[in-house]
Amino acid sequence: MAPMNLALKGTAVQSSTYSTWGASNAIDGIRYAPGLASSCSHTEYDLSPWWRLDLLDSYHIYNVTITNRADCCSERMTGVEIRIGNSLENNGNNNPRCGVTSLVPAGSSVSFSCGGMEGRYVNMYLPNIQEYLTLCEVEVYGTDSCEDFI
Repeated sequence: MAPMNLALKGTAVQSSTYSTWGASNAIDGIRYAPGLASSCSHTEYDLSPWWRLDLLDSYHIYNVTITNRADCCSERMTGVEIRIGNSLENNGNNNPRCGVTSLVPAGSSVSFSCGGMEGRYVNMYLPNIQEYLTLCEVEVYGTDSCEDFI
């Protein structure tokens, strides 16, 4: 069976919203949209901006893929921490870290292997920096934590 993108079934929130680019745009199934980042999420110019996906249940996460906007500003996604866990402490940003992005070229996707980390929440977090956080798509692949016992 092909892995399913769990993010499509979840809900998303972010530290703030710039214009009409809400958190749910990053889980709409559209990796790339030409022109302005119309299908992307986008925060205000925040200190330590974050974006959080609630999978509505706990899963073992094996892979997270994030896609950068294509029109400009690719450097804004540098240093994003991917955090996975079940805690909402510090908006979920204190959960264990799966990986950290380096420079992701405009319009490109990068994947991280998370080795089955367990969690309900998947966060994108830019700690200790004043910046916009823009994500065009976040894909999360994993299995239901109950499946381990079948």
